[in-house]
Amino acid sequence: MSTRVLVVVPTYDERESIPVALGRLLEHVPHADVLVVDDASPDGTGALVEQIASDEKAAGVGRTVSVLHRTGKLGLGTAYVAGFGWALEREYDVVVEMDADGSHRAQDLPRLLARVPDADLVLGSRWVPGGEVVNWPKNREWLSRGANTYTRLMLGIPVHDATGGFRAYRADLLRQMTLGDVASRGYCFQVDMAWRAVRAGARVVEVPITFVERELGASKMSRDIVVEALVKVTQWGIAERSRRVAGAFRKGRARERTGV
Repeated sequence: MSTRVLVVVPTYDERESIPVALGRLLEHVPHADVLVVDDASPDGTGALVEQIASDEKAAGVGRTVSVLHRTGKLGLGTAYVAGFGWALEREYDVVVEMDADGSHRAQDLPRLLARVPDADLVLGSRWVPGGEVVNWPKNREWLSRGANTYTRLMLGIPVHDATGGFRAYRADLLRQMTLGDVASRGYCFQVDMAWRAVRAGARVVEVPITFVERELGASKMSRDIVVEALVKVTQWGIAERSRRVAGAFRKGRARERTGV
């Protein structure tokens, strides 16, 4: 039986870029179905994808393109959680996160999928040997590198690109996670999910990718997104350290009582 792959692509005002993204996915991973999670884009992104899906079906294209229409701009994290739930209900084996703006290259996806047999979560990484960014200003690169170093130190997770949004999950791993508890709305959602995977004992591997600054449309990055990520990673790190200290204290008291 072949592995069923679903690529989840969140959109908000991506009318210019989504036809290009869907075309490249069809070229490089023609067996993968696509779910576009559209947050009621004012520019008609959702309706455009519906038309593309209809045209592909009429032409006998082998994959399925679907649209999950949401009622408003509800955030990246909730879009992915909704997409994950949709995928699990339909019993897909692998679920991929991917941006619509061209920053995640479809030609890199086969290398991520090739690692799924020996991993539960495959991260497309900019910051491992072989990874790179294209057309990024230095301040964006320093921000991303710094954020990932801070995340690694605060949370103790052994990955170099926890903030990246190009990744492939085994469905079995997603089923183990309590997705309803994921409250992260912005880009710290990626950190949250990577950390949950590590704590669940998942096999996490990183595959080098080339990240390209978006080709069309406007960036969704904002100061609020950066602040949310910084605050939450700090809170999680402090809570994790507190748990470790409390655990060590309890073990010490137990040794004192037993005389060991």
